[in-house]
Amino acid sequence: MSYNILVPIATGSEEIEAVTIIDVMVRAGYHVVTASADPTEQYIVKASRGVMLTAETLLHQVVDQPFDAIILPGGLTGAENFRDNPLLIERLKQQKQSGRLVAAICAAPAIVLQHHHLFPEAQLTCHPNFQQQIPETQRCTQRVVYDHSANLLTSQGPGTALEFSLEVVRLLSGEQHMWQVAGPMIPPAGIS
Repeated sequence: MSYNILVPIATGSEEIEAVTIIDVMVRAGYHVVTASADPTEQYIVKASRGVMLTAETLLHQVVDQPFDAIILPGGLTGAENFRDNPLLIERLKQQKQSGRLVAAICAAPAIVLQHHHLFPEAQLTCHPNFQQQIPETQRCTQRVVYDHSANLLTSQGPGTALEFSLEVVRLLSGEQHMWQVAGPMIPPAGIS
């Protein structure tokens, strides 16, 4: 079964995370929509380290489409742009309400999800620089954290982007499909 995945990007999005997420979702055979959530509504945005990323559409053009997962890359400025985009925040609320997967990595769990109290009881992780913004009762320090009751997946940063992305595949399509995707990529030892 193919899944529809929304990956927003904005000025300051972390490029390793964004590209890894998009690439792994494509390798899994999913339909990926890369949408600009940038305040300037530009299709081409400068990522956190200066790499230019290109969106295929603007967020407002696809916001009403159903998505099986919404996956937020991090990067401080990118996460701040997500945080300040009311259309994206409303779409995340709808995604949560429908019980569909929300995933966020690096700064995005703290800067976007925690800032808007979207998952007030879920266990989550984020980049170590932002962990103090998450209440101690919710904070986890593992590299990738899935809260089953909230259907929320979070992770810590560029170095965890591959295992985070593969976990999305496992959650949507099962472990066998995840290994079919992961095997040819020669993932690092320890990704399980």
